[in-house]
Amino acid sequence: MPQTILAPVHHELIIKKSRFLACVQPMADRAGAQKVVAQLRSEHPGAAHVCWALLAGGQSAAVDDGEPSGTAGRPMLDVLRHQDLEGVLATVVRYFGGVKLGAGGLVRAYTDSVAQALLQAEKVAIVRKTILRCSAPYPLEGLVRREIDAAGAVLLDVAHGDAVTFAFSLPEQAAGAFSARLNEAGHGRIAWLRDDEA
Repeated sequence: MPQTILAPVHHELIIKKSRFLACVQPMADRAGAQKVVAQLRSEHPGAAHVCWALLAGGQSAAVDDGEPSGTAGRPMLDVLRHQDLEGVLATVVRYFGGVKLGAGGLVRAYTDSVAQALLQAEKVAIVRKTILRCSAPYPLEGLVRREIDAAGAVLLDVAHGDAVTFAFSLPEQAAGAFSARLNEAGHGRIAWLRDDEA
């Protein structure tokens, strides 16, 4: 199950006099990631590189920022993928210490920086939600409200017309069982609505 992290975490790694300042933080999209990277560049004008990796659905990215191709951004992204994270930005600011590390050394340094930061992260499962809409005759309004409450669903809207129309959200994986339970309790008198019918 994909996870995200609750708050930014940091780690500093020093290898052969080079400093690697890693930060891993929640991030929803590429625009937000680019703002963070721009801020890091202004805060660290003496840094040789500001490499980053974003894992956020279709907006994922891996940027080497002048390091040899494939030695920074991609390894950082691989760490995020390996830990099944989503909606997470990893950045590493590198101050060059005068000693070249070679491609393998760079991959290890960027990988370790991000992995060490993630050891401190508090991870939470990402629960995908879905919105369901249904209508019920007035005598079943209380039943539907009780079922929504018992399922831990969030009631979004209730409309009173010819029937009572409900809109609510709940975890995707619970939707099928919830619909079946409500259909049974309502003896087939619950009508499920598509978005264009609501």
